[in-house]
Amino acid sequence: MSAPDTEALRRHLDALLPRERILTRPMDLAAWASDASFYRPVPRAVVLAADVEEVRALFRVSHQTGVPLTFRASGTSLSGQAVTDGLLVEVKRHWRRLEVLEGGARLRVGPGVLGGEANLALRPFGAKIGPDPASLAACALGGILANNASGKCCGVVQNAYHTLDSLTFLLPSGTLIDTADPDADARFRAAEPTLAEGLLALKRDIEADVALASRIRAKYRMKNTTGYGLNAFIDHDRPVDIFSHLLIGSEGTLAFIAEAVLRTVPDLPHKATGLLLFASIGAACAAIAPLRAAGAKALELMDRASLRAVEHQPGVPSELIGLPPAAAGLLVEFQAATPEALAAYREAADRLWPATDPADGAALPMGLLFTPAYTDDPRSSARLWRVREGMYPSVGAVRRSGTTVIIEDVAFPLERLGEAVLDLQDLFVRHGYPEAIIFGHAGDGNLHFVITQSFNDAAAIDQYARFMDDVVALVVQKYDGALKAEHGTGRNMAPFVEAEWGPAALALMQRLKALADPRGLLNPGVILNPDPRAHLTDLKSLPSVEASIDTCVECGFCERVCPSRELTLTPRQRILVRREMVRLEQQGAPQAALDALWQDYAYAGLDTCAVDGMCATACPVGIDTGALVKHFRHGRHSAMVESIGRTVASRFGLAESVVKIGLGAGHLVRRLFGDDAMPTLTRLARRAAGPDVPLWSREMPSPAAAPPRTPRVGAAAVYLPACVSRVFGRVPGERSSLSLPQALVTVAARAGHPVWIPDDVHGTCCGTPFSSKGLAAGYRQAANDAIERCWHWSDGGRLPIVIDANSCTQGLRGCGPALTAENRHRLDALRILDSVEFARDLLPRLTVSQRVRSVAVHPTCSLAHMGSADALAAVAAACADHTLVPATAACCGFAGDRGFLFPELTASATRAEAAEVRAAHCEDHVSANRMCEVALTTATGHPYRSVIHLLEQATRVSLP
Repeated sequence: MSAPDTEALRRHLDALLPRERILTRPMDLAAWASDASFYRPVPRAVVLAADVEEVRALFRVSHQTGVPLTFRASGTSLSGQAVTDGLLVEVKRHWRRLEVLEGGARLRVGPGVLGGEANLALRPFGAKIGPDPASLAACALGGILANNASGKCCGVVQNAYHTLDSLTFLLPSGTLIDTADPDADARFRAAEPTLAEGLLALKRDIEADVALASRIRAKYRMKNTTGYGLNAFIDHDRPVDIFSHLLIGSEGTLAFIAEAVLRTVPDLPHKATGLLLFASIGAACAAIAPLRAAGAKALELMDRASLRAVEHQPGVPSELIGLPPAAAGLLVEFQAATPEALAAYREAADRLWPATDPADGAALPMGLLFTPAYTDDPRSSARLWRVREGMYPSVGAVRRSGTTVIIEDVAFPLERLGEAVLDLQDLFVRHGYPEAIIFGHAGDGNLHFVITQSFNDAAAIDQYARFMDDVVALVVQKYDGALKAEHGTGRNMAPFVEAEWGPAALALMQRLKALADPRGLLNPGVILNPDPRAHLTDLKSLPSVEASIDTCVECGFCERVCPSRELTLTPRQRILVRREMVRLEQQGAPQAALDALWQDYAYAGLDTCAVDGMCATACPVGIDTGALVKHFRHGRHSAMVESIGRTVASRFGLAESVVKIGLGAGHLVRRLFGDDAMPTLTRLARRAAGPDVPLWSREMPSPAAAPPRTPRVGAAAVYLPACVSRVFGRVPGERSSLSLPQALVTVAARAGHPVWIPDDVHGTCCGTPFSSKGLAAGYRQAANDAIERCWHWSDGGRLPIVIDANSCTQGLRGCGPALTAENRHRLDALRILDSVEFARDLLPRLTVSQRVRSVAVHPTCSLAHMGSADALAAVAAACADHTLVPATAACCGFAGDRGFLFPELTASATRAEAAEVRAAHCEDHVSANRMCEVALTTATGHPYRSVIHLLEQATRVSLP
């Protein structure tokens, strides 16, 4: 599209939508140019659509301008179906309707609801959605439906197609149909007579071709998402039912799915999981049918290369090390509604191979290398599933810089699966993919294989082209399998639809596309593409970038946990824009283009990143994008700024006192001149001095009281009140009469486990504030000073150190890289406890006498990192009749001082959680970090306090 055409598109969009929901800056286009695939067409514009009327208007804009339109929810698609060089329409953030129906029997969802959110809503009803892809926590229902997603357990019976109850869809013509309406078919026929009659004509043609109809039935008995779902013509009679089921797996090429109602499936609570190891692929595949007959719900196949890729990871069974070269594994899981039913399944599995002790020299049956063992312990089961889930990222983590990770999925007839695996392995050798691994949903004959591939030169592209030609020939010609089992056709397999289906079926699909989208503007080139080399165009080059982010595979799993995801950029997008900068540098782009990216990136990429590290918890290769942000923040500092940072760290007590004086002065101004005085003054100061001036809010805490004096003799632990607890006191409206240090000291004494606060605690800082700002010298200074003090206070590590702010606990535990060698040894010897861990351990020593009726709990991101969120919930639950941990709880984005500097970050991050909390009308509200409590107080209008305050109040001695 030419520049004038692009400008015309933007004028149309400006007349239609608010400017903030139209993204056209170079940074925005780079940030949205990729999904989880290896394709990268750059959109002309990105629109954040809010409702059906806007989508209808966008269809008109597409028709008026001739600009193609593509829908996108989470962008976790693996085959290039959520990217475009036209108009990209995001249908996630404003499309999150979620309603449980009929006691969990059905679920109404918008396209922006995440699969994990859907299952969380269904959990109280013992139900879940049928599809269970590995990306369930990150992918949205829009994509699950549009790709006919399945997964490890649902097979072809409980996938999106077979669990669909009704759809609301919008055609490119503007016709809106809710198939749940009793007159839906009549309305569909009346509004779209050509489409309705065309669908019936296609149905008649298929039914008249006995061979084709038989082939369709056979192909959909195995997983298959290649091309359009022609089984809809056989399974349904009414045009509206045919079309609604054709939309499942249509990848946004026929219409827009605005809403769906799904039939749910039981979430079976009792599970037994085992990792069975075999001498060969053939032996493992031979065991699949007997295990299915015994009732196995999940059967995950892993070849030797995939097992080797994870054998040294923490928690992996030791048996994986030293397996024979041809070995293979089956991860088997039985699921049941009752313990008795589960026991019956296990007994049936045990009968498959009589107990034999290999130590006696007798060979195990069926090629087993070890006697099968199953666990019903959820933690042990989770460790076994991590073996399977770690395979894709294990390849991504070690891939050569500049290459991308490609995960393909194919399906073979189950009875020939072992043979097919060996043939795929042979292809890897012939085409030069030594790192390739194979795993998959063996019970469905569905295999995934992972390779690493460069697209940076013609030779590499040719290598991939020749490999794919051989894959197609193998899957289609030798095995009559499916080129795409569950990941969707996308751009990747569009040129090969005819190879799998034949010319007659392809012609039917082309007629269908022309009926629904006669202008061909809806996600063109996806599913159907006449260009035999279409899968080799718009390939994504991956320039080498900073080591902290270079292993990113752009899957998007990180985005759901990022506090800035609906304000500026997500972690994936921060990396995408950084790669675009390097790409432009390598191409010799004008400096003005780079400057434009950096200008926008300063705020969107750096200033509004909370550097909370939550992205690493969701990333399959463990990337903490905050490390990149800290790197660039450090780069913005001059030598003088670094020196000032070190000086402040070395004299932190003075800084602490200055902040407290400032707080006191601000509250004095507020009392004298009203609540609006300080917000107004700080806004004026910010305009004059720049964005480093913090903004005052109505929820600003008062200065904290001095910590209480405590004796060292007899203390069971050292209590280090964090700097935020020593500086910031109560928020307005907080009901606590004691300061946080007073409350913790009181609770510890009440439990017979007294703590000692050192007299020289003033001025101690874990270093986290300096680290988050990229002040490396100040961070080293503060962290080393803190460890030296803790070493002295704890009597060389004899006493544990208790800290009352989660972020400081996490910061001190993880400060090793900033320490001297001597202090690293000291850190290793110290036992550092968070106050909620300490309080949980005190519970057996305390008597709760004054429970509150209900309490809302905000779990902090630091607790999530430390694996201690359960401790916070346990303490709160001990003190309340009902505990609410919001399903939407996430990082609040306050991040020390980000909430004072960029309050819009916290407002965006807490919006969903605040709505859930306000609707719950809880009596009390708690967390475990002062700044998080300030953030949630601001967001909800309810004063948040430390859970330690709640515990102290609940364990007071009741007067008779």
